[in-house]
Amino acid sequence: MAAGMKRIEESRFDAVSSEVHDLRLTTVVDRLLESGSRRVVDLGCGGGVLLVRLAWHAEFERIVGIDSDQQALAAARSALEFLPPERQAVVQLHHGSFISPELLPEDCDAATLVETIEHVDPRDLSRLEQGVFRRLRPRTVLVSTPNQDYNSLLGLAADEFRHADHRFEWSRARFHRWATGVAQRHGYAVKVIGIGRHDPVCGSCTQMADFQREPAGIA
Repeated sequence: MAAGMKRIEESRFDAVSSEVHDLRLTTVVDRLLESGSRRVVDLGCGGGVLLVRLAWHAEFERIVGIDSDQQALAAARSALEFLPPERQAVVQLHHGSFISPELLPEDCDAATLVETIEHVDPRDLSRLEQGVFRRLRPRTVLVSTPNQDYNSLLGLAADEFRHADHRFEWSRARFHRWATGVAQRHGYAVKVIGIGRHDPVCGSCTQMADFQREPAGIA
């Protein structure tokens, strides 16, 4: 982060944030269903909103949430209590950093990082990449993150972030370069899409990379 970089909370655009977050979660769930995923790990699961949405679908046989924030995990446990017992049973919660290899499950076929990667120290991005795309290596990986190009439409200055804990926010070009590089290095195809109302100049509020592992022998 550049010296003097300021961060702000999302309270100045809560209405936009809430609308986009609902669409973001819907997009992720729909894509996981389309991919045929059965065992999903949510890296940086927070309060468990995505976990609950996934658990309502019988197609998902095992759902794992990992987060380093104990308060967030407590909120996730409370949210899961509203599920039927048989659906609660398919969800597991783990405390710790998802960058730590020992926390990553061995048998998942999909991983999600929903508005999570921007909270990671840039110095740890290589560890994140190796853990998810080399060690875990699920068939599907979905990564969503703020689109920095859109920030001006939210009333933010060029040196402002959307949240106090964001370590960076990527433009569409920067995110595309990162996603393309990861895909090429680890044998995935990737498609980057916008989520939310589209502006012809700035794009959409959220951007998501949809990684699909290439069949053996193609990568």
